[in-house]
Amino acid sequence: MKCLRSDCLAMLLAGGEGKRLGPLTEERAKPAIPFGIKYRIIDFSLSNCINSGIKTIGVLVQYKSHTITSYIGDGSSWSPNQAAGEKITVLAPVKKDKGQEKFRGTADAVFQNMAFIDRHNPRLILVIAGDHIYQMDYGELIDYHMEQEAEITIASTKVPWEETYRFGILNTTGNGRVIEFQEKPKTAPNNLASMGIYLFNPEILKEYLWKDQNNPQSSNDFGKDIIPMMLRDRRRIFAYPFQGYWMDIGTVSCFWEASMELLQNSPRLELCNPDRPVYTAGAEKRHLYYTESKTKIRRSMVGSGCRVAGAIDHSILFPGVDLGENSTIRDSIIMPGVKIGKNTTIIRAIIDQNSIVGNSCRICPSSDKKEDILLIKENSVIYDNSIIHTAGIKAASNLQGLLRRELLSKSCEGGRYL
Repeated sequence: MKCLRSDCLAMLLAGGEGKRLGPLTEERAKPAIPFGIKYRIIDFSLSNCINSGIKTIGVLVQYKSHTITSYIGDGSSWSPNQAAGEKITVLAPVKKDKGQEKFRGTADAVFQNMAFIDRHNPRLILVIAGDHIYQMDYGELIDYHMEQEAEITIASTKVPWEETYRFGILNTTGNGRVIEFQEKPKTAPNNLASMGIYLFNPEILKEYLWKDQNNPQSSNDFGKDIIPMMLRDRRRIFAYPFQGYWMDIGTVSCFWEASMELLQNSPRLELCNPDRPVYTAGAEKRHLYYTESKTKIRRSMVGSGCRVAGAIDHSILFPGVDLGENSTIRDSIIMPGVKIGKNTTIIRAIIDQNSIVGNSCRICPSSDKKEDILLIKENSVIYDNSIIHTAGIKAASNLQGLLRRELLSKSCEGGRYL
């Protein structure tokens, strides 16, 4: 019997700390990072569920959970048909670890919310991440799972060979059955990667979550523990081949790359597809307006409420950005509420929200290497005439000391740096 999409319950993992994103996740959970003018990263997974006809979604939160909980609210921004049974529920840890609520891993996060699963009694359970940018019809994944008579189906996609060390790599037979799984291998046998999207038969998921809980050596993770254990037991695991656009926002360079791809003439990610809308909360309605006739904007996205008096090339300005006269922004991402003074140049940088950049500043990496991206954390203050360079995103953590030295050398007082 074919499984209806409404028979599937989604468990969306949104509790990761995202340390590799550095300052972008100091004050927010990774899925709450702004993306593409008016969205947050979590919008894509939530919208995929709604567009696929999955009505019940549990959002599992932990790190900086208030940034997710306050954003989702009652879930109505993503559930336009709540009267038809659509419902989004935020789920927090229930166990205590040394006095603190905590999930020990992705598998433990689902295990701790087993009561939520049992209450809904689904025929299938979809486990997905909240920090990926993609558009997928989960109904096609469900159909594939049923046709293969699988016990678990893992969505998979080909990734660049140089990126295989970041993912779980699958080895399959000709009919798609998974026979080997390597979590983040140093040397990968192929480049077929798990997307961190798992579709389970409920009884199988529960069985292996209990086994995992009873193993004191386990890290309680789907990729590291659950999938390898199922493979050892020769369970029916299949890889669903996804052909569309997908990006794991795990690093600053990945976030920058995914954002820049939106500026292509024919971007692979369709933000304005009426058949697969991306729902979001709190989109602003104000209009962009220019303060100078010499304003130049090329290959860029500019959000509502921006005041632009300079030049913007191949960049993204979120709502409420103020760009002063004769200033230039190129190949950069400027988050909401940033104020930039006059005669300032910003190249290949990410300036987080509500920061202030003074007049006659120059902010850019010290080289043109792809991985070199300068990141300024939120609420920073950059004084007039500052020159900030760095050797790649790894140096972002050293910027505070750099700016303090500049502050002392200029005998400036007050303000706040990175």
